[in-house]
Amino acid sequence: MSKVAELIRTAQQRAHEIGLPYRGALLPAEAYEILIQSSQAVLVDVRTQAEWDWVGFVPGAVHIEWQSYPMGVRNAMFLEQLQGKVAEDAALFFLCRSGARSHAAAEEATRAGWAQCYNVLHGFEGDRDPQGHRGHINGWRAAGLPWKQS
Repeated sequence: MSKVAELIRTAQQRAHEIGLPYRGALLPAEAYEILIQSSQAVLVDVRTQAEWDWVGFVPGAVHIEWQSYPMGVRNAMFLEQLQGKVAEDAALFFLCRSGARSHAAAEEATRAGWAQCYNVLHGFEGDRDPQGHRGHINGWRAAGLPWKQS
């Protein structure tokens, strides 16, 4: 079994054990490993434009806001924008700040017919540390994966 197939199977098993309504749940390092090895995988960053600009972003990710800043209004065009930017047969890895909005996006995309939706657990910044700061305990940045800041 290939490394990608093994990681996908682990993500699917994790989702089944947790009872998630979409295909799988990936740790950031697992998602990155698949992304660099598979042209069928797409990272979809659902954070706000403000987060991409001020906090940082993953090079090569598709950016589609789940909610707008500063009001937090749900993006009514999310599915249409997703359809316009990714192939329906792609494996979609949804990323947000901590994993909550990406969970909702993966759930919505699954309901809309995308068969291979995965949530990137802990998101870009991860959980808060004892001082209330993100980016140190877990998540994309804490894992030392590629990202840039404006």
